[in-house]
Amino acid sequence: MSTLTGRRPSVPAPYRPSGPARYRPSGLTWTVLRLHRTALYVWGAALLVAAAALIWLLVAGPDARAAVGGCDAADPFPMDCGTAHWTTTAKIYSYGLALVSAGVTFQMFAVAVWAGAMLTGRELESGTARLAWTQSVTPARWLATRLAVPAALLTAGTTLAVLLGNWTRRAGNGHLSGGWFNTNVFISSGPVAITYALAGLALGALAGLALRRALPAAAAALAAAYVLYEVLDRIRMSLWPSITATGRAALQLPNGTLVLEQGVVTGDGRRLSNYMACSGIDDSAALGKCMRESEWADFWTTYHPESHYWPLQLMESGLLLAVTGLAAAAAFALLRRRHS
Repeated sequence: MSTLTGRRPSVPAPYRPSGPARYRPSGLTWTVLRLHRTALYVWGAALLVAAAALIWLLVAGPDARAAVGGCDAADPFPMDCGTAHWTTTAKIYSYGLALVSAGVTFQMFAVAVWAGAMLTGRELESGTARLAWTQSVTPARWLATRLAVPAALLTAGTTLAVLLGNWTRRAGNGHLSGGWFNTNVFISSGPVAITYALAGLALGALAGLALRRALPAAAAALAAAYVLYEVLDRIRMSLWPSITATGRAALQLPNGTLVLEQGVVTGDGRRLSNYMACSGIDDSAALGKCMRESEWADFWTTYHPESHYWPLQLMESGLLLAVTGLAAAAAFALLRRRHS
């Protein structure tokens, strides 16, 4: 009848869910979230605890700052400021912030172990991955989704923790939160924290694909992450040129300075390292007298000022992103060679 009347037959419209179901993740994304929901819950709970602790420390920051009001905010040596006389609030603020900073710093190891054991290693060992590849899912797409979903969650969560941590540090005293160059403070206060987590994810995924067994992959991923952490910790301060000051400037460095090496220059031009005389003398006449009596010709100090924080952050982040990219590329190449 529709042909005789000239009207086109009606075609049922495709089903489109409405409400919350319309925005629910589907396909491989939903599979990854569903399969690893336990790790997601644990990581989310840890993030919530860290956020709640930082917000509490933020509120307690002014009281903690008042408790050490006479201290130099950039002094990195707690005992010089009478740690034993801190109030309970100051101690809780300092130790709580240090604990959260350590958690953000060392999450790379947990991510590497999980990625090696659960994300790739267990699925290859149990055959779950091969089953997924028979359901119109290519191995490359399977791996890309398993890297992209946790990478997005790690980036968002770590960014939140870093921002809250920096906000809390500004509310307190630099003496309580530690110097910017301390390892945990440096890593947990900038983009380096995010790149460490991503590097752990890529190294763990590569270990799982290479070994195809959960426990060996977890051990290999942990070892690789530890080596990366130690190497960068040793070379961190050499990633950006340091400054060498001589004369009076070598004795009066700005607050927040990290001294790498210091010493004196003898009358015959020899430079003695890690030996400092006449330090702490502000009077020019007294300083000149000390130099004449000690027979020193000059003083020198090699250091990183606080302004080098961001160049060092960006350099280390770039190295970590390079490691992450290489590990991810190696993982795809290995997967393509074994399961083309």
